[in-house]
Amino acid sequence: METIRIRLSLITTYIVFAILLNSVGTVIMQSINSFGVTESAAGILEGFKDLSIAIVSFVVASFLPRFGYRRSMIAGLLLVTLACLAMPLANSFFATKMMFMAVGVAFALVKVSVYSSIGLITKNPRDHAGFMNVLEGMFMVGVLAGYWIFGYFIGDGSSGGSDWLDVYWVLAVLCLFNIVLLLSTKMDESGSHGDKSSMVQDFRKMMALLALPMVLVFVISAFLYVLIEQGIGTWLPNFNNKVLNLPSDMSVQATSIFAASLAIGRLSAGAVLSRVSWYPVLNVCVLAMAGLVLLTLPLTRGLEGQVVSGWAEAPLAAFLFPLIGLFMAPIYPAINSVILSALPTARHSSMTGLIVIFSALGGTTGSLITGRVFEAFDGQTAFYLSLVPMLAILMCLYLFRQTTGRHKAGEAQAA
Repeated sequence: METIRIRLSLITTYIVFAILLNSVGTVIMQSINSFGVTESAAGILEGFKDLSIAIVSFVVASFLPRFGYRRSMIAGLLLVTLACLAMPLANSFFATKMMFMAVGVAFALVKVSVYSSIGLITKNPRDHAGFMNVLEGMFMVGVLAGYWIFGYFIGDGSSGGSDWLDVYWVLAVLCLFNIVLLLSTKMDESGSHGDKSSMVQDFRKMMALLALPMVLVFVISAFLYVLIEQGIGTWLPNFNNKVLNLPSDMSVQATSIFAASLAIGRLSAGAVLSRVSWYPVLNVCVLAMAGLVLLTLPLTRGLEGQVVSGWAEAPLAAFLFPLIGLFMAPIYPAINSVILSALPTARHSSMTGLIVIFSALGGTTGSLITGRVFEAFDGQTAFYLSLVPMLAILMCLYLFRQTTGRHKAGEAQAA
């Protein structure tokens, strides 16, 4: 019974952060509408979130086992509770930036703690993999739910006020619920106390990995992928609102198609990749992404002045473009799996640190670039620009296959 309670607490905590982390695109749109900030200024919110995750993840990785995973999750949730309460009270763009910084710091604590706790509560590798799938699946449920929760509080956006900030009262209550659940749950963390590595040692391990050609190609690939995903995902609500003329609530809710596509794509890719080599599958995915961009963006021309009051009046592009998530979804998990499988288990923690850092940097860069192009030109041009990193990823995938093949061959000869 206690194990079930622990698993439930990990899942519900992860769902809260799924809602908050993936609300950045919605909050960018609302910051532009409510606080009067520019697209480029609003795009900095991604940086406050992602850079906090990257920095704190690296700094606390070796410290958390001594502080305690349950305590770390409670501390993260308490920090986010305070940030959520401040949002409707402060009602400012500065408070929004501080809120996302708090979410980033807290998620770094929570992600390391949750992932480390899984090994303490599962019985064997199959149980570990099964619960990990459940956890990530529920994360996507949280993402989907978040779009509709925010959409409900935003309404049609006609008032142009700050009533949408009331959503943070609800999120604060969800955080408090999880704090109570964790406080009433016992966790045996004795199995984690053997990790005494220092921050300096962790940093040296990461730098040593970057000397490997396959790791260098990988981090570039991961950076480019997240740049595309966050650039599109973060600015899709604003694209729906400004380019497709959807009301504010529909703009957010339509973005849930993108999240659903990512979820379906990742679940179905598992079955495909168990039978087919990752390299041809990912090449097809990238080409399909580019094809969908070239197919759907021309459909967004000439929509100026069109009034949309319901789903029946929404342009076809509102339903087609988010399907890019179907083809985008398999890339990131697949390249992560390839790089980790090519390295010994002892080096996985250092590699995971690099994954977190370069993913966060890619997310911030993608959001900032897309925001600046969106402001300087238009939404269509901003999303057309995603074709450039897609081409770069195709080249990186080729180099990644070559370098991992050479690395494995070298390891085999050394053995």
